[in-house]
Amino acid sequence: MEVAPEKKSRRIAETVLLGMTIIWGGTFVIVKTGLADGSPLAFVAIRFWIATVVFLFFFRKKIIQISFPTIIRGCILGFLLFAGFTGQTIGLSLTTASKSGFITGTLVIFTPLAQLIIERRLPSIGNIIGIILVTIGLWIFTSPQGSELNKGDWLTLFAAVIWGLYIVYLDVFSRNCNGAQLTFLQLVVTAILSTIVMPFVEVPFIRFTANIIIALAYTALLATVITTYTQTRYQKDTTPTRAAIIYSLEPVIAAVLAFYILDEHIGTLGVLGGGLIFMGLIISELSDAFRVILFRALNRTSGETGH
Repeated sequence: MEVAPEKKSRRIAETVLLGMTIIWGGTFVIVKTGLADGSPLAFVAIRFWIATVVFLFFFRKKIIQISFPTIIRGCILGFLLFAGFTGQTIGLSLTTASKSGFITGTLVIFTPLAQLIIERRLPSIGNIIGIILVTIGLWIFTSPQGSELNKGDWLTLFAAVIWGLYIVYLDVFSRNCNGAQLTFLQLVVTAILSTIVMPFVEVPFIRFTANIIIALAYTALLATVITTYTQTRYQKDTTPTRAAIIYSLEPVIAAVLAFYILDEHIGTLGVLGGGLIFMGLIISELSDAFRVILFRALNRTSGETGH
């Protein structure tokens, strides 16, 4: 049976977004280790300047004659990217990698709310069930352990709200803009803003140890250049809510890596919460397929009855 082109493109896009999510899941542990040798915004600034230079080198022929609407949209996305990474990175320096990952996962709650407000688009029933399961999973992971939200957790939660807005605006803006140009603008705006704001919120420092060099290389190349471009290129082929639920696997990956590398333990409740998040992802992803199968089964039944 041949797959419809739009469904095929959505599957390809969602496979790519899942690969990006795995890369992002690794950043929590790597950045947490690297922040021992650098201040948060100094790290963000260097990360995005490296990413900007690398991206410009490979895509310089495509980054010409950028239209004014693309510049405006790129600047808006760049500001949201800056705010999200700033809150998340500073928050990560004040909390654990696993906790930061799971609080970041709450973006799955904020994305459909932002989509409803900005695009007037309702999520499907399968998406709603997925969101409910993910929300319960995140609550089980954080609340019942008795650990109150600290300053780092609140900053991470703020970043999750920003990511929700970013995902929806990226969906809106990327439809009519060149992907390479939009990506470049996001990178350079984040690099500039983090450099300007840095001296006002911290005493910047960087010690170029092996840990921070690895962290900068991983985040600048894999988790910034590649993921920002592929997200800008492919997310438009699915819905923001489905994308957000795929991204909700990020905290599960972060928690597993934090356990094995940083010896952070999430306990039985953490495992239960992660399991619910995974169930929410599967239900949301397969809901359309189940609906098509059910529709065809009902049609076949009604056809046989008609004969």
